[in-house]
Amino acid sequence: MRERSASGATEEDTAGGGGAGAPAGGRRAVRLLRRASGLLRWTSLRLRLVVVFALVALTAAVSASGIAYWLNRNTVLDRTQNAVLNDFRKALEDSTRSLPLRPRCAELQDAARQMAAGPQNYAVLLIGVDSKGKDCAATTDKDLLTLTSVPASLRGAVNEARPVDESNRYAHHLYWQRREVQDTPYLVAGAKVTGGGPTGYMIKSLATEQQDLNSLAWSLGIATALALVGSALLAQAAATTVLRPVQRLGHAARQLGEGRLDTRLRVTGTDELADLSRTFNRTAERLEQRVEELSGREAASRRFVADMSHELRTPLTAITAVSEVLEEEAESLDPMIAPAVQLVVSETRRLNDLVENLMEVTRFDAGTARLVLDDVDVADQVTACIDARAWLDAVDLDADRGTVARLDPRRLDVILANLIGNALKHGGSPVRVSVCTEAAAGAGAAGRTGSTALGAGDAAGPSAGPEADGGPQAGVGDGGPERAGHGAEAARTGGGTLVIRVRDHGPGIPEEVLPHVFDRFYKASASRPRSEGSGLGLSIALENAHIHGGEITADNLPEGGAVFTLRLPMDASPLADGDRERGRDEGAADEGTEGDR
Repeated sequence: MRERSASGATEEDTAGGGGAGAPAGGRRAVRLLRRASGLLRWTSLRLRLVVVFALVALTAAVSASGIAYWLNRNTVLDRTQNAVLNDFRKALEDSTRSLPLRPRCAELQDAARQMAAGPQNYAVLLIGVDSKGKDCAATTDKDLLTLTSVPASLRGAVNEARPVDESNRYAHHLYWQRREVQDTPYLVAGAKVTGGGPTGYMIKSLATEQQDLNSLAWSLGIATALALVGSALLAQAAATTVLRPVQRLGHAARQLGEGRLDTRLRVTGTDELADLSRTFNRTAERLEQRVEELSGREAASRRFVADMSHELRTPLTAITAVSEVLEEEAESLDPMIAPAVQLVVSETRRLNDLVENLMEVTRFDAGTARLVLDDVDVADQVTACIDARAWLDAVDLDADRGTVARLDPRRLDVILANLIGNALKHGGSPVRVSVCTEAAAGAGAAGRTGSTALGAGDAAGPSAGPEADGGPQAGVGDGGPERAGHGAEAARTGGGTLVIRVRDHGPGIPEEVLPHVFDRFYKASASRPRSEGSGLGLSIALENAHIHGGEITADNLPEGGAVFTLRLPMDASPLADGDRERGRDEGAADEGTEGDR
């Protein structure tokens, strides 16, 4: 894994940040980052295989080289040492045999020269006592071999007389040591002639043997490096052979995860990887069959719901007309029959709303829902939604006129109707609707046009303003059309977000219900299965928000009550299909006010 950062030119190119060289430096930095990311891919099984192979090969090569070097070193040194010591022993015996018991210094010098003239080319030091009782030292190399240059331990061992017995036939023996003099290895040996003869020392340079051993060490090092490189190449080849099927399997798995269920692997061989590929193919085949079955069932279910909704519309139209007539004549009916008539009328309306909602859900599931965009004054749209449903006395509105967004007005009306109707049915009065805009990042504060930007924790409540304290009041705040229009245009230009919050003063939403408030047909209480809502209103509102590229969230406020927050882009044009319908969707739900939580 090579994780080294680029240096040198890279740092100079990316530093500074100004002038004409900055773009080129940025491009170089991008290229280097891509190259580094490519190198980081080696932090994988491939790298681990190469490293393991290399470590095994390095360990084996170093061990083999170390053993070979040690064996050759001992062999070379022992062979040279034995040859020199045998020659020194023989030369000492031959040269001192003809010398008198107390030789003169000149005779010792001649004997030393004669010994050093042998084929082993070592220096000789002979020490004896002449006829006058004086010590005499004869050496062939005064700079290298003198009595003081001989180690004291070696001199003591040579001069020590050992008892002679059956296991030791001689009182004196030949001793040797290896030592370095000025970084050059030498062999130093000494012996004393038995019977009172002179004592001889020799020193032999081992530089030639050291050079041979150094050459051997270099050769073994090169061989180790070559073995390491070869093992890395073999590991790379082996890793490629092993990992290629794994890479193909990973690529196939990614394609399968992206929805290409017809992905299959070509299987060759009979090893474990081939078995894994066969298992993947069988799994993919079964998955494809299962998905086809589920897709067929889902399509059949959608067709059933759509067909059922369309088939129900004709009789519902007739029933609705009859129920309207009955409702108009309710006052003239028998008091015993009037409650039944009212029940028929209310249930007919509920069934009609349910059919319309089912048709809308079917469009979303089939992917046929389209946006019909128009420039919408949000404050006017909210006011129209409230007024059309006679909620003016129950809803407080906090919005500045002139906040213009490009949205689908019909779908926005469906969203607002469901959120406000849900708050009125299941929350507590007063219900407060606040509208504001949030500028996109970098757009500045010009996109903020609402009179109040309320957070989840301070949405309009008792302290929200005089309207909340003074009682229910509906209307649109007049912040000045010129100023508001300029702010809205700035918000749209900056790609801002429209934020609409619907807050009630009820008991709030139970924590266990919050994750499911937008689920289809979900009702918080099983004790009211025949409530007016069908459980589709909030789900339809969320789908309409999604088709705009927006979102709806639900939360509880610390001071009590629930708040639903709708966020939509100020301009949904990029999300609109180029071939979208320019009119209203056939059979779309015009109100859809029910919503259960």
